[in-house]
Amino acid sequence: MVVRSRAPLRLSFAGGGTDVAPFPETEGGAVLSATIDRYAYGSLTPRTDQRISVHSLDLGMSLDFDARAEPSFDGRLDLVKAAIRRLGGDSSGFDLLLRSSAPPGSGLGSSSTMLVALVGLLREHHRLPLTDYEVAELAYQAERVDLRIRGGHQDHYAATFGGFNFIEFGERVIVNPLRVKDSVVDELQLNLLLCWTGTTRQSARIIEDQTARLTGGELETLAGLRAQKELAVAMKSALLRGELSEFGSLLGEAWKQKKRMSPLIATDVIEEAYDVAMRAGALGGKVTGAGGGGYILFYCDFARKHRLAEALTRMGGVVTDVAFERRGLTTWRA
Repeated sequence: MVVRSRAPLRLSFAGGGTDVAPFPETEGGAVLSATIDRYAYGSLTPRTDQRISVHSLDLGMSLDFDARAEPSFDGRLDLVKAAIRRLGGDSSGFDLLLRSSAPPGSGLGSSSTMLVALVGLLREHHRLPLTDYEVAELAYQAERVDLRIRGGHQDHYAATFGGFNFIEFGERVIVNPLRVKDSVVDELQLNLLLCWTGTTRQSARIIEDQTARLTGGELETLAGLRAQKELAVAMKSALLRGELSEFGSLLGEAWKQKKRMSPLIATDVIEEAYDVAMRAGALGGKVTGAGGGGYILFYCDFARKHRLAEALTRMGGVVTDVAFERRGLTTWRA
């Protein structure tokens, strides 16, 4: 029987970076995020010849190896190998087919979300009694510990749990689901706009620079991280109260504070798009991930949103609307 999985990508509104060591261990981190209707997909078909085959449609890359062998990390679909090594189970073998709605480096958490989809597939295939917290942590461990890819916790937990969440990071991770009114969600997604900058980025390099600055005692980086945490709290409050104009303005403040964390976060293309958007009527905006490229999220009243879209398109941006997804990781058998 074929096993399928789907995990949603996320938008991070504020707090990004406070989930990256060593900040959460020393001060406690907090992130406000929501999942959207873009996904990482996986399909697993059992086989009986003790072989594992993997095909990534996004990367145009395939692998085939012995299910009884320890997979080696050689730069070819290592995320998949890390998940299999963590949850290999029996050695009967299977075929994996993987696809994502966004490329790596988009700022939507695509790589971490794919790992969550993979862990979900293997949990369902091996019928493992794993909780959502355990799924998210296994995906985190595979990416950050086994592969030593720099980054935080938020993407794995957002993709696993789904919906609007205020996620706290410290000695342990606590996911606080937010009961946002349907009318507020409808209005928010009507007033949000995503703009693709045309370039992806290597988040690990930016996060490495941010971490080095923090451990080196750079006060500007520390101040930016502390402000991100405070803004996550303030934006959560505005969202729950339905004060979306305040939410939009705070989104812009989150971008201002984010840039204090590393000079690699902002680029000329991002700054130009931001200036164009503000002149066209946006209340605020920020990059959706570590920075350096990917998507920029803008908040703009619906009456002006078409002008914002036209202005960003003229400068070469690719704009799309936002639709939220309340469900997290989903698996089923077909």
